[in-house]
Amino acid sequence: MILDERRDYAINGIYYFLLSQTYHFEADKQQQAQLLLSNMELYGSGIARVNYQAETATLNNIIRDWQNKPELTDAVSSFNLSAWIKELKTVNEEFNTKYLSRTQEYGDANPETIKLKREETNTAYYALKDRIDALHLVVETPLSPYTTVINQLNALTDQYNKLLVSRTESFHVGNAENPSV
Repeated sequence: MILDERRDYAINGIYYFLLSQTYHFEADKQQQAQLLLSNMELYGSGIARVNYQAETATLNNIIRDWQNKPELTDAVSSFNLSAWIKELKTVNEEFNTKYLSRTQEYGDANPETIKLKREETNTAYYALKDRIDALHLVVETPLSPYTTVINQLNALTDQYNKLLVSRTESFHVGNAENPSV
């Protein structure tokens, strides 16, 4: 998602800028950078790697702190980070709006439509698979050019099946721990 990448770049850009300022030759700059980094650390490390909603909430909290706490506002101002903060706030809001809209669309989707689309996809997949298998059998050269495609499709199928098994296992474990789910 382009919006998520933009906000990741913004928070990482701010973080690395501040980290570089902890090596500034002026002690005051070092302290101000460390003050902002310490505030970020309150919300955990690897902000750009957490799930979408956790990242949105974390960024909102950091932005709120940096705009409302005088000592943090002064530090932001001393580094002239207002453009970075504006970008971070804008893209975080745009991302959240898009995320909530998409979530609502998924929630509004008719289960029958989803089932129908799944069946259509299944039919198309098996038709494609059968065609590739047939072409593979008809090829008269010793090495079929379809071997690679067949191997890749088999690998993707294996990965998908493993994913389904792991999701099913984690679902059952979750339900065993929390019977109300």
